[in-house]
Amino acid sequence: MLTLFTIPKPFQGHINVIQRNAIQSWLKLEPKCEIILFGDDQGVAEAAGEFGVRHIPGIEKNKLGTPLLDSAFNLAQKTAKNDILVYINADIILMSDFVPAVKRIKFPLFLMNGRRWDLDIKEEINFDKPDWEKNMRAKIAEKGELHGFSGIDYFVFPRDFQYNLPSFAVGRPGWDNWLIYHTRCLKTPIIDATEAIDIVHQNHDYSHSNFGKKKRVEGPELQENIKLAGGFSHFCTLREADWILTLEGIKRPKFSRRIFSKLSLFYPWRLLLSIKRKLQEFLR
Repeated sequence: MLTLFTIPKPFQGHINVIQRNAIQSWLKLEPKCEIILFGDDQGVAEAAGEFGVRHIPGIEKNKLGTPLLDSAFNLAQKTAKNDILVYINADIILMSDFVPAVKRIKFPLFLMNGRRWDLDIKEEINFDKPDWEKNMRAKIAEKGELHGFSGIDYFVFPRDFQYNLPSFAVGRPGWDNWLIYHTRCLKTPIIDATEAIDIVHQNHDYSHSNFGKKKRVEGPELQENIKLAGGFSHFCTLREADWILTLEGIKRPKFSRRIFSKLSLFYPWRLLLSIKRKLQEFLR
């Protein structure tokens, strides 16, 4: 039913642990999903072989050697075996609520995503244990932190969705905010599935990049992503979603969020938000 694709980081140290956890959780989804690992970084081909998933090494990179998202998206669109695609970050654990939630979406075109639970996970999970998901949900309840509306780690969309993604660098901020903005401009439904799907982001540092800071990768690739997006005025978050997926079905958001969704289509409002974001960047 679904094709999941991702661009893993090199399988080294703690990143190796959490990426192996993520991939193994995807293999537990029912019905079984196609999984594609893109890129030729250390350990990607070996992980694909070990877990029996597809590997496509030949994607474009920028001058610093960072894979480009449009290359992976375009290849996934052309080669996926299924009509519903899921781009997902390689540190995200999925559980049994994911596929049933996607099945409830009946729009011909849509973009679905949701907020994540941040959780410290240091060791590989034994997915052969029948209670692994029950234990994971217990950890979320005890120690997990629900990320804000900018914590966007997966996108679900039909194969024929025209996303027209610029050549953003993977793992650097900005591209996900642009994609929500672009989808709003197309007036394609954006669905916030936070209430229906629990996803787990395994916390990690950003030492894999020379420009890694405490909470993200900055430097020239961040600035290039912002430039490709057209500036902060072309950024939106899940707050601007115009539909909510709940356990009971799909519905409109509360009135306050509908206001934010409508305002996102007006440049003066986005300009005010861009000034706020520029100030936040300056204060960092």
